[in-house]
Amino acid sequence: MKSLKQLFGPVDMTVGEPWKDIAIFTLPMIVGNIAQQLYNTVDSIVVGRFVGDNALAAVGSASPIFNLLLVLFIGISVGTGVMVSQYFGARDREQLSSTIGCCITLTAIGCLFIMFVCSFFVRPLLELLDTPASIIDWCTSYLLVLFYGVAGVGYYNILSGVLRGLGDSVSALVYLLVATVINIVLDVWFVAGLGLGVFGVALATVIAQSISALLCFLKLMRMKQYFDFKLSHLKMQRDNALKIIELGLPSGLTQAIFSMAMVVVQSLTNSFGEMVIAANVIIMRVDGFAMMPNFSFGTSMTTYAGQNVGARRLDRVAQGAKQGTFMAMGVSALITLMIVLFGKNLMAIFTSTTELVDLSYYMMRILAVGYIAMAVTQSLSGVMRGAGDTITPMWISLFTTVVVRVPVAYGISFLTRTAELPNGRSECIFVSLLLSWVIGAVVTFIFYRLGSWRKKASRLIGAE
Repeated sequence: MKSLKQLFGPVDMTVGEPWKDIAIFTLPMIVGNIAQQLYNTVDSIVVGRFVGDNALAAVGSASPIFNLLLVLFIGISVGTGVMVSQYFGARDREQLSSTIGCCITLTAIGCLFIMFVCSFFVRPLLELLDTPASIIDWCTSYLLVLFYGVAGVGYYNILSGVLRGLGDSVSALVYLLVATVINIVLDVWFVAGLGLGVFGVALATVIAQSISALLCFLKLMRMKQYFDFKLSHLKMQRDNALKIIELGLPSGLTQAIFSMAMVVVQSLTNSFGEMVIAANVIIMRVDGFAMMPNFSFGTSMTTYAGQNVGARRLDRVAQGAKQGTFMAMGVSALITLMIVLFGKNLMAIFTSTTELVDLSYYMMRILAVGYIAMAVTQSLSGVMRGAGDTITPMWISLFTTVVVRVPVAYGISFLTRTAELPNGRSECIFVSLLLSWVIGAVVTFIFYRLGSWRKKASRLIGAE
């Protein structure tokens, strides 16, 4: 039985049974990611219940835009996480210290950019996407609060990524759970109590994320037995900054491509009216929970692969990739079954409008089996990233999103237009997403088997 100190400290994933290491590391992340998803979900439930379906649609319409502008933090987080896990595995204290300091500075620059530049383009972008007049003011208010408070969101994602790179997934979980409770309390108080509406849920999210970021920072300050934290380490050292960007840029671009596709598809979604917009919001909230285990396994595989590459244990990387992927598929199969059996009850949490519940459940069933395919994609992509090959997952995402998702969505919409349905069938949004997931899994498996990640890892560690 692990002691409390061991539980809240870094985990060495270069020894022991791979599946046990992955499972122990992944479980807290699944719980943590579920808690993370509660931020947006509670926002949706509160505004849907206390303000109305249009407010629910507003929060959902704003989310793809905010996610698009978070790609900078995703890139920094992934690049830093890969380097931290590899340097921790290699026991390189100086490089580990410099990497952590560099990522803190890069994050500060990114926050300032979003706060003072991106906020000016909120309203024009919403108008460009044909956001309905009935919700555009709410969308604008929601996004501006998130942008001005982006430091909390950015630093939580970066610093929790550093903790996970060190093998500590439990601390980030505990801090996130604390912040989640705060977020829920503030949501209800600001909206139901003070009547602040959409502005209130955004403000609650910013405050809660800032608290979780502060807790992560304080935890890192207590881990100086593994790295040093000095002002000199906050300097933008060229080599470290370029390596973070090199490793993280493909993942950032991947998320940017995905988010841009979501924005483009959001424009198509908007054309179907408020009911479909609201249904899409509900589905994406449930989807967020359903996808969390896949994202968690993907992050675990990145840390696992990174530590073992740093320790020159490529044999363990392949062994863990197989075991981790099968575990992820099993969890996703269970989730798929739960969605099919109890999906309507989940939809009813967000709204009491029967028509909206039925529409959401119908669309959700289209996506259900796709979560098993995404388990394969996320797990094997995580292995490739941890080995230093962040380019291949980027190209796969580019293909499935740009070549498959967007054209199929608009193609089905165009081909199904009738006098009764001038914009086509709204199912196009979810059929295209399912198809992109399945094709992505097949292509990812093929490229994993081709083994370019092995060559990248071998060059990185100087192996033959």
